[in-house]
Amino acid sequence: MPEQLPLTLRAYRLLTAAATPLAPALIAHRLKRGKEDQARLGERYGESRIARPSGPVVWIHGASVGELLAVVPLIERIRAKEFGVLCTSGTVTSAAVAEQRLPKDVIYQFVSLDAPRFVRRFFDHWRPDVALFVESDLWPNLIMEAARRRIPLILVNGRVSERSFDRWRRVPGTIAALLRCFDLCLMQSAAYAERYHELGAPHVVITGNLKLDVPEPPADAVKLAALKTAIGKRTVIAGASTHAGEETMLIEAHRRLCSSFPGLLTVLAPRHPERGPGILEIAHAAELKARLRSRGELPEADTDVYIADTVGELGLIYRLAPIVFVGGSLASHGGQNPIEPIKLGAAILHGPHVWNFAEIYAALDQSHGAEPVSDVAKLTARMGAWLEDAGARATAIAAARRTVAALGGALERTVTALEPYLMQIRLEHRDADA
Repeated sequence: MPEQLPLTLRAYRLLTAAATPLAPALIAHRLKRGKEDQARLGERYGESRIARPSGPVVWIHGASVGELLAVVPLIERIRAKEFGVLCTSGTVTSAAVAEQRLPKDVIYQFVSLDAPRFVRRFFDHWRPDVALFVESDLWPNLIMEAARRRIPLILVNGRVSERSFDRWRRVPGTIAALLRCFDLCLMQSAAYAERYHELGAPHVVITGNLKLDVPEPPADAVKLAALKTAIGKRTVIAGASTHAGEETMLIEAHRRLCSSFPGLLTVLAPRHPERGPGILEIAHAAELKARLRSRGELPEADTDVYIADTVGELGLIYRLAPIVFVGGSLASHGGQNPIEPIKLGAAILHGPHVWNFAEIYAALDQSHGAEPVSDVAKLTARMGAWLEDAGARATAIAAARRTVAALGGALERTVTALEPYLMQIRLEHRDADA
């Protein structure tokens, strides 16, 4: 394979190999920022304390929380076919979610750094029979090494934003060489499929978005009861997976609404929980009383803003808030997933920046299952209107649920597309054992 690589990928491999001695410094820097797990640093170097299971192993890699949650039902279906499953991702938050949401017999590891030595060590240990990359987290050395070892590579729930598409088109030979390593690319939509075709992917199939088929997120019954007791009959609104700047707008919306809705409680769940103390300061600067969930605190009768700066507890929030603003959309981050709050009966608000879920939000907006807002004034007005009119809110929720149901089915289509590869792997292992 090396002779087939464009100069950019050969240079990338050489540079990452040369930079390998700097890896401990990089890891140490990330550790100080809370982006690594001290107890699991070896996994970033391709090492593992866990033995490879016997029999066929399917390796599934996703960048972070959203990608991981999207493939949980797919992982369950693969496990039901008696394949071992190794799941990797690259963030501390996704590792915590993996512990909560993955089936107990699925192996989770941090993905190795994308340097040739660590990548080879990873493959030597795990020897996966097939590799599934989720959405768009394309690490060149991982991809090239899998292809060199003739491990079938499949992209599932594939997507490419317009920004990434424009960037990749500047290096057409590089992205085409990487995409040619994939045996199959299963895409979320026709638009994404067309972009992958144009970038050079040889085998592209539209299967839909797996996130539409993810079940509603769980909630610990004891914790839910405690929160319900603490909140009582108060009116609740929520901001979920929020980014910097959005909490300030939601806090301002609370200030404008609280006189019309006495007892209003705003719950904020930041996308990055470590930002909780900073959000607390913003609330205090607005002369509002706030509490942090990470400190074990529950909202009190006079709490204005409750900051849910924990991991894996959005299922609690969505069961308590009839109106949810989905973050990453007023801040220019492409938007977060609206499916889970819809399945738990929340009315959805979002900003204009939703390219990560463009097809879903377009369908929701068209059916009036969600409402776009562009600033604090419109955010406040829409929240106030839905708080006053439960009937209008219920109409929006029903429309959203119909839209999500109509767009579903990606899980079955994905399983069907993977079946020939899984069958081939099973046959090869049977022949080897004979």
